[in-house]
Amino acid sequence: MQEVRWGIIGCGDVTEIKSGPAFNKCSNSRLVAVMRRNSEKARDYAQRHGVPKWHSKAQDLILDPEVDAVYIATPPDSHAYYAMAVAAAGKPVYVEKPMALNYAQSRQMLEACQQAQVPLYVAYYRRCLPAFLKVKELLDAGAIGDVRLVNIQLYQPPHPELDQQNLPWRVQPEIAGGGLFFDLAAHQLDLLDYFLGPITAASGQKENQAGLYPAEDIVTAQFRFESGVLGSGTWCFSVAAEQQTDETTIIGSRGKITYPTFSNDPVKLYTADGVQEFLLPPPAHVQQPLIQTVVDDLTGHGTCPSTGISAARTAWVMDQIVG
Repeated sequence: MQEVRWGIIGCGDVTEIKSGPAFNKCSNSRLVAVMRRNSEKARDYAQRHGVPKWHSKAQDLILDPEVDAVYIATPPDSHAYYAMAVAAAGKPVYVEKPMALNYAQSRQMLEACQQAQVPLYVAYYRRCLPAFLKVKELLDAGAIGDVRLVNIQLYQPPHPELDQQNLPWRVQPEIAGGGLFFDLAAHQLDLLDYFLGPITAASGQKENQAGLYPAEDIVTAQFRFESGVLGSGTWCFSVAAEQQTDETTIIGSRGKITYPTFSNDPVKLYTADGVQEFLLPPPAHVQQPLIQTVVDDLTGHGTCPSTGISAARTAWVMDQIVG
């Protein structure tokens, strides 16, 4: 394959800036078709983004002979269904995160793609962003010595306009798999897998303290990496605005690294020599660097660091934490 011609299932908000335009901006890549059940919205997206074709049925896009690979950008409750349909058509799959509702569905997706002998990629795009590549570079270079422990803190206030009669899908467990923990902690845990290797044991507690929606709004966890590094985390989505926090700390034998996951604040390296800061903002289309690695993998020019195998590990960890 010299060029990858892409189709998108579910051209919603995430595809407007984060991912959609990147398919035409990557080398050896072109977006040729989009699908949304509302045909008018599909047509509108296609016209605004210069996409030649639009569909209102997923199977029409999947079977389109001009589509080589499919990006699934729907909520998690349909990831497994669409991924298996794409695999059955013999086409590579690129699916949004979290990979599925749970680890069991993630395994089904993996097995379907393995049986069909097609690759499966997952949109944990932070693995390719400059700030997190810097963290990995520092760790791999031994900047903080031997890693001892990790701590994640993510505290957010409730959305001020949260409508209990029309809840966003991210806090509906039947659609998202859980609450904001599943949506946000997925990125943080996947990054730790990328930095430090697999997590092999995890447990946790969850609770719905504010009662604003059906899903959990606080989660605490402890986990252990295959290497022996230990970790902990707390995620709370009902704090006062003044308590908002987004910080992961990796502590080693000779220093520590801190970084935010969801803001553009700097990565900080603390050693005996003092504090160094690295401000490395993301590109305009945050998924573009990862999508380029997917294209490179499909065209034989490189490898993608975020696969169904690595993403399924994160699904397993989250299942263990929330029980």
